Amino acid sequence: MGNVIRLAVELANADGLSEPSDLARQMFDEHEVDAPGDGELGALPRLVGDALGQLVDREPPTAVHRMLDTYPPEMHLADHDGTLHLHFARNGAPAEQWLGRLIAAKLALVAAGDPSVTLGRCAAEGCPNYFVDQSRNRTRRFCGNTCASRTTVAAYRERAARG
Repeated sequence: MGNVIRLAVELANADGLSEPSDLARQMFDEHEVDAPGDGELGALPRLVGDALGQLVDREPPTAVHRMLDTYPPEMHLADHDGTLHLHFARNGAPAEQWLGRLIAAKLALVAAGDPSVTLGRCAAEGCPNYFVDQSRNRTRRFCGNTCASRTTVAAYRERAARG
């Protein structure tokens, strides 16, 4: 589940996958999905962003419901890697449908209280990014080292200016 949630976060943070990450490329290749071009994902990135925001803010998951309506998961068993496991989208599907179905199913599980996933929004001023918190004590505050460092430096400069 972690890879799908990380892919959802990448999709929302970048407002699409015009430059697919290594994770996205690997998942597309594994599942025989052609990587999407610019604009081929339609409203999906924004809808995923809305869903992540509602989950992080502990609001009713209306965007997850919209995703489930728009991209209904196609549950089936697969063993493409030699291990039987559950899939929510068919291999070879168009990228928007494949991503939409897969992410809708996983975000629904998170909304239903899956304890193995902790989502967060970056605490750095001006950064709208989401992240998956995989830290041991689930206290991560920033999307990455750049935002953490920028915030630390800004706080230091502010303290130094005060005296």
